[in-house]
Amino acid sequence: MNESQNLPENQSREVIEARQLQRLKELVKEVSASNPFWQNKWQAVGVTAESIQSLSDLQKLPITTKSELVEDHSSHLPYGTNLTYPLEQYTRMHQTSGTTGSPMRWLDTKASWDWFGECWAQIYRIVGLYPEDRVFFPFSFGPFIGFWAAFEGATRLGNFCLAGGGMGSEARLRMILDNKITAVCCTPTYALRLAEVAEAENINLAASRVRALVVAGEPGGNIEATKLRIGQAWGARVFDHWGMTEIGALGIEPLENPGGLNILETECIAEIVNPETLAPVERGEQGELIITNLGRIGSPLIRYRTGDLVCEDTAACPSGRALLRLKGGILGRADDMVIIRGNNVFPSSLEAILRTFDRVAEYRIEVRTIRSMQHMKIELEPIESIATDAQQQQLVKEVTSAIKDRLNFQAEVTAVPPSSLPRFELKGRRFFKID
Repeated sequence: MNESQNLPENQSREVIEARQLQRLKELVKEVSASNPFWQNKWQAVGVTAESIQSLSDLQKLPITTKSELVEDHSSHLPYGTNLTYPLEQYTRMHQTSGTTGSPMRWLDTKASWDWFGECWAQIYRIVGLYPEDRVFFPFSFGPFIGFWAAFEGATRLGNFCLAGGGMGSEARLRMILDNKITAVCCTPTYALRLAEVAEAENINLAASRVRALVVAGEPGGNIEATKLRIGQAWGARVFDHWGMTEIGALGIEPLENPGGLNILETECIAEIVNPETLAPVERGEQGELIITNLGRIGSPLIRYRTGDLVCEDTAACPSGRALLRLKGGILGRADDMVIIRGNNVFPSSLEAILRTFDRVAEYRIEVRTIRSMQHMKIELEPIESIATDAQQQQLVKEVTSAIKDRLNFQAEVTAVPPSSLPRFELKGRRFFKID
């Protein structure tokens, strides 16, 4: 038997499901004995660990929402009650980025953090990284989980790993070149920012040794126009990664299937449900992704509403893996959708249009209610070579027309001066709902 067939991500569907069931039973038994959050939640609906004897039994357990977690953390500072073990057993603390509210602190035991590293080991294998690859991580290495686990996961695999915290973009670009980096992990926003700085500094990124970028933390990695822009600037393949501070690193675009996303079902159970009824959707139908992670026993999430809208790809994966495939990756977030003139609009839909214009350096979107109707304003920052008013107004006209043609509504589009919009190292904040 080929050695690669023994790897968890390459197992048959039957083996994966048997692994899921065994780990689910172990998880439920462990947390029901000592985790106050899950004890209280399950007692309230009258379910016990003994009721989980099959994967379908998972649906007997109630859905978990982010608002529940936020309330639990607020009521039981500083870490909440989702702790399976005594506090002394926890060795790591990270917190959410706080882009949709106050940051939540999340604790991990050594075993849970090792599980996080195993997730990344699978991710690196699926994108085709090798032990000889030299990996750069240009993020701040603060309490936000960012690529902490990705860094430590790569060091465990024997890769040369370089942390890029505490330095500016120019210094990071020099580190990439001087150390012959072949792979970079960052947000799509920062990949574009580094490309922008490289152009200003007359650095030919496409001539560097970087052959792969693993991007995560925000939409962009699954948006074709954004991926194309990053890939052309770097001369490298761009891989979309999906995960959350509270659930772990659980999705990756495989080498053999550009534009898709594999969910690491070896490490979680994924459900796709109707966001309104929470009933399972038919295969191939769009719904909300629900996740149960199986290796983070110290602070697990069981049937967690991610808020991410997805659609299963029912065709066989070109890689031959039996993992769940998501067509187009994460399609959008249910809570980000706005209705403009009767049209359902997601920020990712707008980015897919705006990134096709290489004359747009940066943008900002505001949605506010005017006379009981939602109104969208888009500020465009042109690249510096688009200096005249006539050039800028032509760009505004073209973008307005593209949005009208693709999304069927008229947006208010304006041009702003060069370098007037913010740049981001981690997640970009470009979309604002204003009351």
